[in-house]
Amino acid sequence: MNLLTIEDISKSYGELVLFSNISFGINKGQKIALIAKNGSGKTSILNIISGKDRSETGQVVSRKGITISFLEQEPRLDPNLTIEETIFTTDNEILKVIANYERAVQDPDNTEAYQRAFDAMERHNAWDFETQYRQILFKLHLDQLDAKVSTLSGGQIKRLALANALLNKPDVLILDEPTNHLDLEMIEWLEAYFTKENITLFMVTHDRYFLERVCNEIIELDNNQLYSYKGNYSYYLKEKEARMEREAVEQHKTKLLFKKELDWMRRQPKARTTKSKSRIDDFKEIKKKAHQRRQDHQVQLELNMERLGSKILELHNISKSYGDKVILNKFDYNFTRGERVGIIGRNGTGKSTFLNLITQTEPPDGGKVVVGDTIRFGYYTQKGIDSKTGQKVIDVVREFGDYIPLKKGRQISAQQLLERFLFDRKKQYDYVEKLSGGERKRLYLCTVLIQNPNFLILDEPTNDLDIVTLNVLEGFLLDFPGCLIVVSHDRYFMDKIVDHLFVFKGDGLVEDFPGNYSDYRAYENSRITAEREAKNTSAVKAEKTSWKEKDDSRKLSYQEQKEHKQLEKDIQKLEEQKSMLQNKFLEPGLEGDAITELSIALKEVTDAIETKTERWFELSAILEGYPMG
Repeated sequence: MNLLTIEDISKSYGELVLFSNISFGINKGQKIALIAKNGSGKTSILNIISGKDRSETGQVVSRKGITISFLEQEPRLDPNLTIEETIFTTDNEILKVIANYERAVQDPDNTEAYQRAFDAMERHNAWDFETQYRQILFKLHLDQLDAKVSTLSGGQIKRLALANALLNKPDVLILDEPTNHLDLEMIEWLEAYFTKENITLFMVTHDRYFLERVCNEIIELDNNQLYSYKGNYSYYLKEKEARMEREAVEQHKTKLLFKKELDWMRRQPKARTTKSKSRIDDFKEIKKKAHQRRQDHQVQLELNMERLGSKILELHNISKSYGDKVILNKFDYNFTRGERVGIIGRNGTGKSTFLNLITQTEPPDGGKVVVGDTIRFGYYTQKGIDSKTGQKVIDVVREFGDYIPLKKGRQISAQQLLERFLFDRKKQYDYVEKLSGGERKRLYLCTVLIQNPNFLILDEPTNDLDIVTLNVLEGFLLDFPGCLIVVSHDRYFMDKIVDHLFVFKGDGLVEDFPGNYSDYRAYENSRITAEREAKNTSAVKAEKTSWKEKDDSRKLSYQEQKEHKQLEKDIQKLEEQKSMLQNKFLEPGLEGDAITELSIALKEVTDAIETKTERWFELSAILEGYPMG
């Protein structure tokens, strides 16, 4: 069933055309990811579909009555509200149903309105809304319901906005980089949730494991053409490669045909027949195709790395706390040449603080940081580029000099360097504040690398970067001969480039794990499974011992048999009572107090049915496992 149809939408800013006349559809149950290079207008497409922005051409047609929720990359929530208040001030359909019911209770004379409101509560399962939102907030580690939004971190705000989107139970959920600012545990929970739920998704994400495990279709915007791949990320990579090969063959054939037609054009007499005029028109189209160029330039990363000495970086008994919160407790470590360390842990366990301690931008409470004489840090922070108002792209790089040194005594101009980072001459004179999030991150990466560090520290480097740039960065880091520390929630990225992990577990505990992220998850899962099995074994042994001591054959006692039979009768009577109470709601002229009394009575009967049914199942299980003689 089609839910949304996107027809011929376009977006441009002055002379810059992001995309034009693109069309596609979103059907029920599809989990679609949109892939494109930074600056191609991915977020603009999401804004147009969600109704936050308008297209210059075409339209977005939605099925009547559907709801759409949009999780923005940087959600904007009221800082004066608490977490719980934020939930109750959203445009949630269930909240409207609850409000209607509350109004109906206050108007006892209008029994028809009350019945409609009651039926709506049943239909939307609104009686359990408080339980639902508390469960989701608990899952997202937002259990301090009275905490003000102004006190939350970026990751917590993202999770709160996500909770709102999920509670809305939309027909279509639109997500812009949903894994940004989420820790690894949250990402894996969200991945499992989306994989399991029958939900319609349209998202932009650079998280390749997320693409692999959640999506069942990928749409790629490439050179203003849309290509659809009916599968996950692995399928997309395979099919894209095949498409590129086909296009290369077609382009080669077109060029050969162009040469042949060009030769014909040159030999043609001035007098034209109808047939030759048609061929001339075809020639113009062939010429256009033959001269088409793919914009396939990739970022080119190159460093003139300083030589590493014998002493790299030593951490001696480092301690750091904020009040009662312990980040590090007498942490010791000596880095060696070429080390590649990944740092993982929940948000708030001190990963970024650890990087600040290493680079000495923050002092430790105790201990000593010793940096080798030859060490030159390149520190890519989450904060990103610190540009001045009105500063152009070229000005940012020229602050480091008009010419930048490369390997083997070579040098490159600021303009040439920016071209290597995919900023053409025209783009170099754009204002930094006009760049997309991914373009700003790419420019920031450029400024970090041109300082020729031999010890790279990258704090969430993958956020906002497109997949093409990520692949290039991974290739560069694999060949980087210096030391490397990476904090990242991108599991695919971590798996490719790190050799071991510092696992920040909280309360000052840091575990050094010898492997990448997938190795660590496999180890953790096997450890948890082993603990459960050991627990179950102990429980079984204890049960067997208890059984021997008590000589309990686990048959139902006489009293339990009587109870089992009586429960069947009680449940039947309660069901009849429930049906009778529900019918009373339909009686005309029901007063407000009577409605309230009936509601309370109905709840009591329903709770009694649940309690007695649970006990009946418990006794039935024993009865079936151990048949009575």
